[in-house]
Amino acid sequence: MDNQERGKRENEVAMKFSICKRCKQSFNPSENALSSCRFHPSFFVSRRHDDQKRYYELGPDDPPYAAKFYDCCGAEDREASGCTTGCHVSYDDE
Repeated sequence: MDNQERGKRENEVAMKFSICKRCKQSFNPSENALSSCRFHPSFFVSRRHDDQKRYYELGPDDPPYAAKFYDCCGAEDREASGCTTGCHVSYDDE
C-alpha cells in the first residue's frame, strides 16, 4: 500500500460517523469534544418533585402524579434541550 492509498484510507476512517447513545445525534469521533453532546443525565419521570418547591396544578381528573419532568433539572418538556454537556458516547464504546 503506497502513501497516497494509506492517506485515503485514513481519511475514510476519520470520516466515519457514529450515533451518540445520549443525544441520538450522529457525530465524527475525531471531532468529539467535552462540549459536543447536550443531554439529560437522568430520566423523564412522572411523580412529585422531591424538593416540594414546585406546585403542579392538576385537574380533577388527573392522576395524583400527572406532573412529568426530567429528574435532573425539572424541565417539563420531554423535548427540552439537555441540561448537561459532555463527550458523545458511541454505541460501539464499551
